[in-house]
Amino acid sequence: MELIVAITGASGAILGVKFLEKAREAEVKTHLVISKWGIETLKAESSLNLNYVKSLAHRYYSNDNLLAPFSSGSFKFDGMVIIPCSMNTLAMIANGVGEDLITRAASVTLKEGRKLVLVTRETPLSLIHIENMERVARAGGVILPPVLTFYHNPKTIDDMVSYVIGKVFDQFGIKHNLFHRWGE
Repeated sequence: MELIVAITGASGAILGVKFLEKAREAEVKTHLVISKWGIETLKAESSLNLNYVKSLAHRYYSNDNLLAPFSSGSFKFDGMVIIPCSMNTLAMIANGVGEDLITRAASVTLKEGRKLVLVTRETPLSLIHIENMERVARAGGVILPPVLTFYHNPKTIDDMVSYVIGKVFDQFGIKHNLFHRWGE
């Protein structure tokens, strides 16, 4: 399994970090891109070192590097996750704007019929946000907001984050035991 992983400036940078940690444990090859505001949000929300986050991926690319291999459909990869995905990034994808590596890679992912998962972060949602989500879903993307659930009896924030990561793993068919499933 080989995935493109993008972290944008929406709150919830820990979701992207935890995804990378768990993907490495699951032996998933990852190509990481972090937007300028994703880096700033990571600094504001955590004490994590950017170099640590980069080290979790197999390869790191600058968001302004449109020469990265996955900016072309001829590069083979299994899918892409944007975690977290800002409403600005969602809007660009929904409207076919590929001005940076994250949005270009998302466009390539959709046009090639590969799995694109957007872990959208905003509340409340405006009608514009909802319509952009609809456009991406109609184009084949998966909208997976990090919704809190309680049937698995979370005890910590890490339990809730692990649940979201597990739901993303499910989208790509990655085996895991990150949460207790309903009925188990």
